[in-house]
Amino acid sequence: MQAVVLVGGFGTRLRPLTNTRPKQMLPIVNRPMVEHVVGHLVRHGVSRVVLALGYRPDAFVDAYPDGRCGGVPLHYAVEPEPLDTAGAIRFAARDAGVEGRFVVVNGDVLTDLDLGRVLALHDERGAEATITLHRVTDPSRYGVVPTDTTGRVEAFVEKPPPGEAPTDLINAGTYVLEPSVLDRIAGGRRVSIEREVFPAMVADHTLYAIDGETYWIDTGTPAEYVQAQVDLLDGTRGCALTGVHRTADVDPRADVELSAVGAGVVVGPGARVTRSVLLPGATIGAGAVVDGSIVGEGADVARGAHLSEHCVVGDGGVVPRDARLAGARVERAPEGVRGG
Repeated sequence: MQAVVLVGGFGTRLRPLTNTRPKQMLPIVNRPMVEHVVGHLVRHGVSRVVLALGYRPDAFVDAYPDGRCGGVPLHYAVEPEPLDTAGAIRFAARDAGVEGRFVVVNGDVLTDLDLGRVLALHDERGAEATITLHRVTDPSRYGVVPTDTTGRVEAFVEKPPPGEAPTDLINAGTYVLEPSVLDRIAGGRRVSIEREVFPAMVADHTLYAIDGETYWIDTGTPAEYVQAQVDLLDGTRGCALTGVHRTADVDPRADVELSAVGAGVVVGPGARVTRSVLLPGATIGAGAVVDGSIVGEGADVARGAHLSEHCVVGDGGVVPRDARLAGARVERAPEGVRGG
């Protein structure tokens, strides 16, 4: 089984962290996000992974120069221009020479999905494509997918207005596709699988879906990116991981709780870091508070500063002494301002 992993997006919701890297290269508890995604596929029998690349493809090539990740070979398919979801899938599969059935996943989604259940339904129904679903409280942010009692998809409604969704089951971004699906995708232009390809398959009664009934999170926003780390640190997803990298320097008088602390991070005395992510080389000054926020590589949160409500400090950014920020994005230090 081969898999196409969609990692070509710009990651705009996680800026400024994604100004310098694709979001799938951001760490999830001190390992790049893409390694978590590929590792899950490998555990379910995938033996080759095609990365559908667009934005900053060199970041992946540089990280895995031997063309392997998670113990399996990678193929780098760099689209010449943005082709949208279906266009990216078609380009990547053809570029990699994929000929048989294959799996597609979104590279910013973390899940414990049992891929074997999806394949079993796919075979049982003789489906051309089978997609996975996930139940959410507010489906208006996603594509919702009503089905009949056999799992056949009856409609594909992309981002319905609040209160008007026909179901609370959304498209969870994992697909099993027969090669015939590629023939449905026009070449040379942007094609959305959600808006063009899936609705056409609904009309032909060849699209099926299954509720994954498992852990699932889209890491595309600061809040969800942080939550994905917390879920691995507090035991929500099995055995709790250790979040503090062995090379981090955390003062014994500091308090670090349910946070991912990267290599070379320094946390000063009296500082408090809760439910946050500190990327490698960040410095948290004495008495500073970082609550539910993200601090980029080499960034400096100065003495007494206070970050909350999913602040995002970009690589090398500086939060001045005693500053109080809530929900802010910090790209760089104001002129003349230094940490400390």
